[in-house]
Order: sequence, then structure tokens, then C-alpha cells
Amino acid sequence: MTTGKINRNDFSQGPVWKCIITQAIPLTIAQFVQLLYNVVDRVYLGHMGEGHSLALTGVGLTFPVITLIMAFTALFGIGGIPLFSIERGRGDVKKAGRILGNSFALLIISGVILIFLGYVFMKPVLFAFGASNESYVYGARYLRIYLTGTLFSMTASGLNVYISAQGYPGVGMLSTVIGAVINIILDPVFIFLLGLGVSGAALATVISQAVSAVWILRFLLKKDIPVSLKMENIRINKQITTDIVRLGASNFIMQGTNFAVQVVCNHTLARYGGDLYVGIMTVTNSVREIFVLPINGIISGAQPVISYNYGARSYDRVRAGINFNTALGLIYTALAWIAVIIFPQFFFNLFSDDPLLMTSGVEALKIYFFGFVFMALQFAGQSSFQALGDAKHAIFFSLLRKAFIVIPLTLILPAVGFSVNGVFLAEPISNVIGGIASYATMRLTAYKKLKSE
Repeated sequence: MTTGKINRNDFSQGPVWKCIITQAIPLTIAQFVQLLYNVVDRVYLGHMGEGHSLALTGVGLTFPVITLIMAFTALFGIGGIPLFSIERGRGDVKKAGRILGNSFALLIISGVILIFLGYVFMKPVLFAFGASNESYVYGARYLRIYLTGTLFSMTASGLNVYISAQGYPGVGMLSTVIGAVINIILDPVFIFLLGLGVSGAALATVISQAVSAVWILRFLLKKDIPVSLKMENIRINKQITTDIVRLGASNFIMQGTNFAVQVVCNHTLARYGGDLYVGIMTVTNSVREIFVLPINGIISGAQPVISYNYGARSYDRVRAGINFNTALGLIYTALAWIAVIIFPQFFFNLFSDDPLLMTSGVEALKIYFFGFVFMALQFAGQSSFQALGDAKHAIFFSLLRKAFIVIPLTLILPAVGFSVNGVFLAEPISNVIGGIASYATMRLTAYKKLKSE
């Protein structure tokens, strides 16, 4: 009976590209819908009328906190997926179940700690992130409510990947669609109809995340799926936790360095351009999140397929998965780059109709997206290392692009004459250097080893 369950969701059968696409399409849709939780808030807040630019800036100040929550979600949730998929490929369903339960326990414990720290240090943290007396009011209103849904957001994002990794990407997609639809409906009601503004946006997000979390837990508790969430497995195991943290560290560092970059960017922009440019960066990050989604979808679809076949010792299929992952990513990022260069006003206007933001923001958006195609190489290299269990390389390249390139350049370029444009220029420089280094190293190490084996 156990073997039958594995065969129902066997990634070692059929063309590799088809397995990846079958996973990637619904996962991309799911991630797009997941993004709507925050993006829809910004769209409505950016069109509130008089004073909306400051509201948008205030919400932008909360991004580092939200990113930190996502970092721990990636560490303890997504970090377990390669282990989970490898064990399924080996046929060890019991071990896979323990990994799932351990991951859930880590998400809950870390979520409780983050809620406590968030409320205790909210004011000094927001001012440390570049808040002014005016923008702090909006940031605090949003964050006070958003923090109440931390356990919901971490459960929804951290466990939904375990649904897709078992061959149910459609269910994973539906999990996020349900919450996003609720968020889209509640946002205008709370923000405009009830006049709650920023607080209403946060409240709509929390309610939608709660519904998604309940839906996901309900599915994973079912007994007729390959690996279900069992109460006896919801506990901390030292060795499993170590392995999850080891592989999840690259995701954590990627999100953690995003957190650091956002703090440094907000500080630098506030110094050289004031609240206006913090608002422009909020819009720029929102546009980038939309365009990065399909890359994340491709990676999320490929990782369990690659890990499963690696566990099953089907190395030809592993190499085929890496090659397809890379090619598809390059084609997409090239098209996305062209779209931003040709239609920058359209994408900027999605998040703000303020002419003052638009005047300076369009040029900043084009600078920020220059060389976007190299992001495909960064993601392909780093995700391959992670899928194959190579934690050291995955962690190093997570640090390289953001911590060793973006942050120093964000501080240096404005000081040597580039002013606020230097902040936006740091991103494309890091894309080129980090992308080439990550992918070249992967081809010369992990990929080459697969060919010999």
C-alpha cells in the first residue's frame, strides 16, 4: 500500500520537462496569488487620494519585518522540501512524515517568538528602518495588525510546499487562491467602505491568511495522501532539525539578506532623497516581486522533481531537469526585462498614480531592472545546489549577491556621486556578478559530478 502511494506521485516517470511544467504552472499561479496578499494592499493604498504616498511609504517600512518572517518560513518550511522529496524518492514514507511534522513544529515555535519580538521592539525597529515621524504612524498601524496573523502566514506558506511536493500542485494553487480572493474582496471594503485605511489593508490580509492556513492543514491531515501530517510526528527531532536548517539556510540567508538590503536601502534613500524615494523603492520592489514570481514558480516546480530523482539515483533525469530549468528561466527573464524597458510607466502606475512619484520613479525602475536576465542564472545555480543537498554552495551564493555586493554598493555608490540612482544601480550589478558566478560554479561542480556518476 505504501508503494502504491509513492507511484501515484512518482516524478521518475514521463518526460522531465513535463513533470516540471506540471508542477510549475499551478505553483506559479499560486505564488502570484500569494503575492496579491501584499500587492493588492499597495495598489489600493497607492490610489487612496490625498496623502496616499505617505501611506505607501509607511507600509514600505514594514517590508523588512515581513521579509524576516518570510525568512524563518523559508528556513523551517521550504528548507525541509529537498529532504522530504529525497526520502520519498528513496521510498521512506515514515522518514518523510517525520520531516513534515518537525517542519510544522519549528514554524509554530518560531512564529510565536517573532510575534513577541515584533510587538516589543516595533517602534525602535521602524525608526531604524528609516521611518520619519509622519511615516511611522502608517507603518505602525499596519504592522500592529499584520503581526497577529504571523502564525497563519507562516503555516500557509511553510506547509503549502509540502502539498505540491507530493504531486498535488493544483491543490497547492487552490490553497492560495482561496485566501487571495478573500483578501481582494475585503481590501476595498475595509480600506474605503469602512474607512480603515492602512489598518483595513492589514486586517484583510490577516483574515485571508487564516483561511488559507486552515485549508492547508485540513488537506495535510487527510489519511489518503502519500505523506500526511500526523500528530505523533509534530515534534522536534535534533537530527532532522539540523538537516532542515542546513538546507534551509540558503533560503533563510536569501530572505535575511533581502531584509538587510531593505533596511540599508530605506536608510540610504531617506538620507539622499527623503520619503519620496522610499515610496519609489516600495513601488519598484512591488514590480520586481511580480516579475520574479514565474522564476520562483519554475524553481519550485523543478526542485522536488530534481530532488526526487536524485534520491532515486536517476542522474540523467536530474541533469535534464537542471537544463530545462535554466533554459526556461533565461527565456522568461529576457522577455520580462524587455517589457519593463518598453512599458515602465504602465508597471509603475499599477501601484501609484502620484505624478511626483512617477516623474522620478520611472527612471529608477529602468535602472533597477537592467540585466534582469542574469537573475535566471542566479536562481538556476542556487536552486540546483539546494535540490541536490549541497548546502555549502547554496548558502555561499545566497550571501554573495546581496550581502557582499548589493549592501556595500548601496552604501558606496550614492556617496561617490551617484546619489539615489546608486541605490537602484546596485541591484543590476549584483545580478550580473552573482548570476554568472553561481551558475558557472554549479556547472563545474555539482553538474559535472552528476555526469561522472
